[in-house]
Amino acid sequence: MRNLLFFIIAFIFFFSCSPKQEPKTIYLVRHAEKQLVGDDPQLSVAGTVRAKKLAQILADQEIKHVFSTDFIRTRATAQPLIEAQPGLSIENYDVKKHDELVKELRQRKGNVLVVGHSNTIHHVVNYFVQEGEKYPELQDIEYNFIFVVTLEKDGSSKVERKVYKDFN
Repeated sequence: MRNLLFFIIAFIFFFSCSPKQEPKTIYLVRHAEKQLVGDDPQLSVAGTVRAKKLAQILADQEIKHVFSTDFIRTRATAQPLIEAQPGLSIENYDVKKHDELVKELRQRKGNVLVVGHSNTIHHVVNYFVQEGEKYPELQDIEYNFIFVVTLEKDGSSKVERKVYKDFN
């Protein structure tokens, strides 16, 4: 009887101490408006304003990780948030390896910002869509969307497509 009691207590202790996946939020955006010259352009004036607005929106969201493709415009979109939060840095991801990025996003603890492109960000978002219609590729003129993915403790996810003005 003692052995059974010991086993039950040990079992309960083991599972109460094992790490649990905390709910987290992943914010996915297309880079802000870019200049129309060059292969790897800077942000335009409007893009710089949008990047600063993104930093304001995410200031209180306890962002722990920032992922960006290795382009000037994507890094510049995340830069105001990086500057506002000491200790935060940009981690590059390969724009062609969505599976690897999604795996990394699921494993990381804490809230995350991902900055991508009009023709790639929807692929990452759609990994988290559980039911219903998938999101299409963004149009060249669409910079205003923020995809908000909530990952629950049980592994389920909810995706919302918002615009910057939804965050006041």
